[in-house]
Amino acid sequence: MHSRANTMWTYIGQKRPPFAITPGLGQESVWDYPRPPKLIADQRRIVVRRGDLLIADSRETYRILETAAPPTFYISPRDVHVELLQPFPGTSICEWKGAAKYWTLAMPISTRQAIGWSYPKARPPYGAIADFFSFYPGRIECFVDGERVRPQPGYFYGGWITDEIVGPWKGSRGRKSGSRRRLEKCCRGFFLPGY
Repeated sequence: MHSRANTMWTYIGQKRPPFAITPGLGQESVWDYPRPPKLIADQRRIVVRRGDLLIADSRETYRILETAAPPTFYISPRDVHVELLQPFPGTSICEWKGAAKYWTLAMPISTRQAIGWSYPKARPPYGAIADFFSFYPGRIECFVDGERVRPQPGYFYGGWITDEIVGPWKGSRGRKSGSRRRLEKCCRGFFLPGY
């Protein structure tokens, strides 16, 4: 399945497309990330909160690095105030990690939308993130070493954009006329309609 999925992509982390932004010192290009994605341990301080309500605080996380997408951070359940969360209806399937379960804030402060997700039975080689939580930075406040994370465009995407990441990435509209078409062509339509 994975080799077939790779044949649908022109760029899989081995070279950048001509429209990719060149990373500066200390930056990473999403076009250097591999396909299939890579799981990397990360010890920076990750904080997730809603105002003064602390939802997660961890220095033991994993990042998933995937071609054309900002990374997502996965936080150990021992560093998440799970009592503040409740399951949210719905599921989705990641071609790499398996079935996702969604989460929202527990009542009485429910957001009426999923603020995060987890993979209860993450497929190999992503088993290390089984039951870990990731959060949508556009729906809840997320921080990497004190830097406020910006959300990846598009309702479905959960990428964490920080100053160290350059794109463009999936969901981007692009700065120049035609750059979205070039991005869609190289990613072979891995976009949700309307985003």
